Amino acid sequence: MFTLTVTALTVGPAIGVQAAALPSGPRASTPRGSGSASTTGFGCDHPSRTEQARCFGLLKAHRTASGRMSPFTTGSPTTTGLVPSDLRSAYELGGASGSGRTVAIVDAMDDPNAEADLSAYRSAYGLPSCTTADGCFRKVNQSGRASPLPSGDHGWAEEISLDLDMVSAACPGCHILLVEATSANIPDLVRAEDTAAATPGVASVSNSWGGAEDITVTSLDSHFRHPGVAFTASSGDSGYGVSWPASSPYVTAVGGTSLSRASNARGWTETAWRGAGSGCSAYEAEPSWQHHSGCAGRAVADVSAVADPHTGVAVYDTYNSCGGALLCDTELQLGLAQGADGWVEAGGTSVSSPIIASVYALAGNTSQVADGAYPYSHRSALHDVTAGSNGSCGGTYLCTAGPGYDGPTGLGTPNGTGAF
Repeated sequence: MFTLTVTALTVGPAIGVQAAALPSGPRASTPRGSGSASTTGFGCDHPSRTEQARCFGLLKAHRTASGRMSPFTTGSPTTTGLVPSDLRSAYELGGASGSGRTVAIVDAMDDPNAEADLSAYRSAYGLPSCTTADGCFRKVNQSGRASPLPSGDHGWAEEISLDLDMVSAACPGCHILLVEATSANIPDLVRAEDTAAATPGVASVSNSWGGAEDITVTSLDSHFRHPGVAFTASSGDSGYGVSWPASSPYVTAVGGTSLSRASNARGWTETAWRGAGSGCSAYEAEPSWQHHSGCAGRAVADVSAVADPHTGVAVYDTYNSCGGALLCDTELQLGLAQGADGWVEAGGTSVSSPIIASVYALAGNTSQVADGAYPYSHRSALHDVTAGSNGSCGGTYLCTAGPGYDGPTGLGTPNGTGAF
């Protein structure tokens, strides 16, 4: 099978699924690094496993005496990164309410601490309770059942915590459905997509994972074609280059920005994050709602939100392999344990995808959504991002931010809910 090598991702045949059940999906390419040398991945890419998808989360990190990059472990909800009030201020979301609409999160593997960590995050910022008991939170497997759940994975647990926390930050009134795929293989993940979309009340589905494009991707697009449900997908964390499912015409491809406070009328400023994925698909045709010179196929991204780990967000995650050790933070920083031990500062387009999925839910307009088209006819309700670059593409808009549409940030970032 021909493979176009464009991103640092891997996907492939399902574990425990008959080979003929679904096409094998996009395959691996060689990692090209993240948006900055002072970041570290969540550990859900498993480079030794050549047939698995990668999540797009990064942690702000520092270099130890041994030269190893280790995540900061600050242990504080007030000093770690951007908090819910920051995000709602930056994107003008203060007057919107999710009114019980559901945002679904599709990830691989299980986070055994998901509900407890979600409760800790929401409590720290005075957000309303969201638990199984009060009907706000629900966790299911890829078939929609409460059990059996997949095996736990420390890297994917960090991704899950990030996704749940970002929905909570952007849409505190939204219900949350977490659908955990049995593995990080595409056939399992797309089954989880179908489960999420078929669940009553789901307005949007966020995907913070992806794989390198190849010739099979168009045969998988139908799993994101559920009119009335908005799908979002992270554009990637390896800079200029296209990943799938962000390149599917049935999703809103979400790029990334660096977000900082500023003394302007908005109170914030944004530039394109250099790690965000973007470009022109080699396999997906140009949709009718995109008309870009220099790109004959589907262009990525459509919109964006904060993703830079150095202007990152606070996340709470406690699923680790420390075994209850008193020196867990030290073990994590030395690489003797996996996972996290409380508050961490995170970035990557894993941040931006659930934010945009939550804005769709806040808007309450997904009955009109069938693909990634809606923001293109509502551009005035977006903050245009006009500076920054994510790589080398001859200086074109596909990797260089400028007025109007550009690859790294798409049409821009939310200015309220009007574009969604």
